[in-house]
Amino acid sequence: MTLPAMVTTERLRLPLWTADDVAAIRAGDRRDGWHADYPRPDDRDVATIWHDGDPWGPRHVVRGVTALGSIGFFGPPEPAGDGVPEVEVGYGLVAEARGYGFATEALQGLLAEADRAGVRVRASVEPTNAASIRVLAKCGFTELRGANEDGELVMARPL
Repeated sequence: MTLPAMVTTERLRLPLWTADDVAAIRAGDRRDGWHADYPRPDDRDVATIWHDGDPWGPRHVVRGVTALGSIGFFGPPEPAGDGVPEVEVGYGLVAEARGYGFATEALQGLLAEADRAGVRVRASVEPTNAASIRVLAKCGFTELRGANEDGELVMARPL
């Protein structure tokens, strides 16, 4: 079960983070081609769990030549309670890039690859984050699993 290093959608490229990218994110630096508001605090948090060479790790969301945010899985798939391999996805965009369908498009691109690998995907979302809940609903996350220890809704997308 693996994913390509680069996932491409109609308007976006989703390249895996490199060691150099992660070093810059951890240091709070910005690189050429990154939006002025990227990386966001959430990206710095994700950089703490990054592993070199993990195709299930974080990726940039790039439109044209500008990284607008990130998307990725929190590690490789693991068997869920029913034995089906499953991963958790997370994503976020800089404020200026929201409302254009980029999060939905990026998530659909990654979901297509997870489907090819036979991996089910889940997501955790703040109950007050209506925009993210809409993205998940548009992408087929129909199974509501309740709340996690942080009070976030846990949703899954059937294979």
